[in-house]
Amino acid sequence: MNKKNPLFYLFGIVLFLTSCNTNRESINPLKHVLNTNNPYIKKVMDSVADYEVQIRYTQINRIKDSISFKDFDFQVNANNYFYPASTIKFPVAALALDKLNGIDTLNRNSKFYIEGDSIETTFAKEIVKVFAVSDNTANNRLFEFLGEDAINDRLQKIGILNSRISHQLGIEEHDITTKPLIIYLNDSTISSSESIINTSPKPLDLKGIKKGVGYYEDDEYIDEPFDFSLKNYFPLHDQHELLKRIIFPEKYSKSQKLNLSENQLNFLRNSMSILPKNAGYSVSEYPDGYCKFFMFGDSKETIPEHIKIYNKVGFAYGTLTDCAYIRDTKNNIDFMLTATILVNKNKIFNDDTYEYNNIGLPFLAALGREMYNYELDRKK
Repeated sequence: MNKKNPLFYLFGIVLFLTSCNTNRESINPLKHVLNTNNPYIKKVMDSVADYEVQIRYTQINRIKDSISFKDFDFQVNANNYFYPASTIKFPVAALALDKLNGIDTLNRNSKFYIEGDSIETTFAKEIVKVFAVSDNTANNRLFEFLGEDAINDRLQKIGILNSRISHQLGIEEHDITTKPLIIYLNDSTISSSESIINTSPKPLDLKGIKKGVGYYEDDEYIDEPFDFSLKNYFPLHDQHELLKRIIFPEKYSKSQKLNLSENQLNFLRNSMSILPKNAGYSVSEYPDGYCKFFMFGDSKETIPEHIKIYNKVGFAYGTLTDCAYIRDTKNNIDFMLTATILVNKNKIFNDDTYEYNNIGLPFLAALGREMYNYELDRKK
């Protein structure tokens, strides 16, 4: 071949660019990010077995009107238990709207109070509080409306198959019989819902269901692993799949998604992305990153208006979890990221000694930033 032929050089350039693009596309972006020298990520990855990390990242690819997903996992396994904490508020809030759709006399703005409760509220207000500041009491009011059996049955029907919601949050004991709701049908007419008798939860049989070396109960130290077998169970895959159904319902059949109108979906999404300050909470007590662990969980900086994070976090018993759809309207990128990490160096539960601020939150924030930067550079 005549190497002075200009076609030879053109062919070489095309071959080089094709090779570069192929190599880039063959890289596992999640593996690439986790191998970074970022100190907050490296600190965890150097002793990753201690932190029970699970991560799923989803690339969102668009060609004209078509959307496709490409998932990348790190240690995702539904048989490896982690405590979901407040992430269970996500399905509770979504299912409350789903149930309201089947009741002609109610909507999300209907006023109600729980029997024995002095607070009059609406379903919409409680859903906003669930996402803005992860309010336990708001979740529990919606929980009384649904009952755990109905929550679990509905999740199963739409293909969220591995989860088991068994109790409310922030209370010592959970009654399997729900309290009635006193509902205002109008200014002068009220109605009372029926109590729901739920089934008692059966112990979970999963790897890691007993954790640590000891725990505190009523200020007494118990020298044995902490048993999570009767706790809530909302594995990473299920969290991620529910998020997909809410953000991209058009990708699922009618039987695979909740019965939510476009108006309700928009309300739910807006609630998921709302910042505490926009829901009436103090910025000093609840900075923008309070419930936005990815990218901003380790700082008090203001989240730019062009970055929207639709998510639900959880933090309890040393476990931090975030399930998020992150969208940058200025740079035209979006992706999904769900991750969990356990930070409990002394392996003792209920002692309030967890490494949230110096390991857990910095790791999740750095992970979010690294994935965001990867997306910025990714060829669309």
